[in-house]
Amino acid sequence: MRLFKSSPRLTELPQIPVQADAIRILNSATQFRQSLLEQIAQAKHRIYLCSLYLQHDEAGQVVLDALYAAQRLNPALQIHVLVDWHRAQRGLIGEQKIPGKVAGNAAWYQAQSAAHGGVIPIYGVPVQTRELFGVFHLKGFVIDDTVTYSGASINNVYLQQFDKYRHDRYWLIENARLANSMVDWVRRHVLSSAAVHRLDVADIPRTKDLRVEMRGLREHLKGVTYELPGNQSIEDTHSLCVTSISGLGKDNLLNRSLCQLLAAAQKQITICTPYFNFPRPVMREVNRALKRDVKVNIIVGDKTANDFYIPPQQAYKAIGCLPYLYEVNLRRFVKKHQAEISSAALQVHLWKDGDNTYHLKGVWIDDLYTLVTGNNLNPRAFSLDLENALLFTDPSGELTVQRQTELNSIMQHTTRLQHYRDLESLKDYPDKVRQLLQRLSRVRLDHLAYRVL
Repeated sequence: MRLFKSSPRLTELPQIPVQADAIRILNSATQFRQSLLEQIAQAKHRIYLCSLYLQHDEAGQVVLDALYAAQRLNPALQIHVLVDWHRAQRGLIGEQKIPGKVAGNAAWYQAQSAAHGGVIPIYGVPVQTRELFGVFHLKGFVIDDTVTYSGASINNVYLQQFDKYRHDRYWLIENARLANSMVDWVRRHVLSSAAVHRLDVADIPRTKDLRVEMRGLREHLKGVTYELPGNQSIEDTHSLCVTSISGLGKDNLLNRSLCQLLAAAQKQITICTPYFNFPRPVMREVNRALKRDVKVNIIVGDKTANDFYIPPQQAYKAIGCLPYLYEVNLRRFVKKHQAEISSAALQVHLWKDGDNTYHLKGVWIDDLYTLVTGNNLNPRAFSLDLENALLFTDPSGELTVQRQTELNSIMQHTTRLQHYRDLESLKDYPDKVRQLLQRLSRVRLDHLAYRVL
């Protein structure tokens, strides 16, 4: 296996050739749900689902029922579900924990497993000893030879089980070599770890009893990435190709590749992020791009489209201050770059569609590169969470139509900022939100919040 101890150039990354007609980009959560359920029902050999969480709600039940039905139909089918260890064992934010009782989704996993004979393992992956300091944020569903890549987890809003949806990206790639590389990575570097345990069985080990194993897993994951042996590098390609990249910890391969992508831009950069909080390396490359006359488009969720947003008429919770904290950061950025905003060299678009939410991540560079990722492009993603991405290189423009269709679908619910005053300021916020943000700012805890949230 090739370990990226040094810093390879972007063009040195190995690539897998892929046919354009083997790629399908979906543009809605409803299509995503339908496609996922159809693939599960038709699976013949394997199903590997990696997600931050599989939620105990109606959509989660539908997906889990579909997995059990597929297993009954084909007992030889390999099914593995991987979720974050900590996220699965806590309730929703603000929910009271009952002493001595298994909390969160894990209790549901155990009940479902007991009812179905334990035939589908659901594994908890602990990236860190505490959720605050790192989670399993790996993305990608592999069903037979099709990779479905999205930043979405599995719950009602991500799958639009009812009226509300959380908009994400949904790429389907039918390619056995890509699917094999992603499954091999999970099997060799995650499922083989002594830190990883099933959550759907009784007597789950305590986190404090696995601290040594968890630290070992984290250190191991910092040094590995996907194995793509015998493939050509980007500089040798003349047709559509894809590479898979993983990253954990500071200065990892994915972080470096993201920055190298931005540095490679000659004409245009488009960035999607749900939470405006660029890490310093990304901010530096954005500023450099503007100086060399590259047009930069940033598509970010309006604060009301943030999944942590709480309308003022509802009961106040401290976690509801996060969308306002991100807006403060965005307003500061726009104010600093008002000249570029006015000249349209920098365009910032706010996404909002009713009371739906926004969860898109990714980077488009010129007409050549498209990055699909679960990485939020924030300090937490760059240093704490386990992340991955798929990078598509398209020198002949074979994905141009689908690529533009996806961007048009995203942009249809956006408005362009003309001035930093278009954004609310601290004085406009609800009293309790304003008071908390002022307190955080006085003791500089807002800087800490930007690093871990």
